Amino acid sequence: MSLKIWTLLFCAALAARADEKLAVLKVDDDVYSNVTVTAVSPTDIFFTYPHGMGNAKLKDLDPALQRHFHYDPAEAKLVANRQAQANAAYLRMVVSAAPDPIPPAANEPQSSAAAGDGDFVAPRLYASSFRGQPAPQLVVEKWLTPRPDSTGKFVLIDFWATWCGPCRRSIPEINDFYAKFGDRMDVIGVSDEPEAEVRQMTSPQINYAVAIDTHQRMMRTLAITGIPHCILIDPKGIVRYEGMPQYLDAQKLEHFLDKYK
Repeated sequence: MSLKIWTLLFCAALAARADEKLAVLKVDDDVYSNVTVTAVSPTDIFFTYPHGMGNAKLKDLDPALQRHFHYDPAEAKLVANRQAQANAAYLRMVVSAAPDPIPPAANEPQSSAAAGDGDFVAPRLYASSFRGQPAPQLVVEKWLTPRPDSTGKFVLIDFWATWCGPCRRSIPEINDFYAKFGDRMDVIGVSDEPEAEVRQMTSPQINYAVAIDTHQRMMRTLAITGIPHCILIDPKGIVRYEGMPQYLDAQKLEHFLDKYK
């Protein structure tokens, strides 16, 4: 069986699983509550929970759950080998087909916002500038996790894609931002890919809210030409930071959160 055909069958198997609710899911030393299982493969369980979405290896679940999800170690090993081959082929295709990171257009502007107010400004901006202006309305096609109630909080929106290397490399740091500032700031990742493609990404794990919009409505309003791109919106709805998340760190974020609370 070719890798292409096997990958399609594997994806179809994931999509066929109906949602299932679990009050508690324990994976090694990690415990998740109010879990919705979205898909199960011979090797992994995919799920959402109130703080994000994730996946776990069936081999790391307790024996009762392994039996519940029909875990077969021999089959899992075979599937894992085939998946590794498919992933390697896919990565070769991505590297040959798309630059990493996405280069700007020849006339792409740097951030036009002045830094005289003491705020950090990204040195390069691959989008129209909304800094200091009301943020466009967040419009999504579907939430893949529970929608956060951002009343009275900052919101960091990250526009990303599973195929984008810099996007994936920034996810662990954005997870850290959410872990550190989650009491004051919600984080939302928005992809323009189909739901199945986002759910099939197993690494890195995303711990914040995730949505998709294949129509790219907010992306078009912001005129984004390169990803990852994020905007930080204060509780009054004003954009305080815009640009690649790689330019941010905890100290810069804390400056914005303290100044514009």
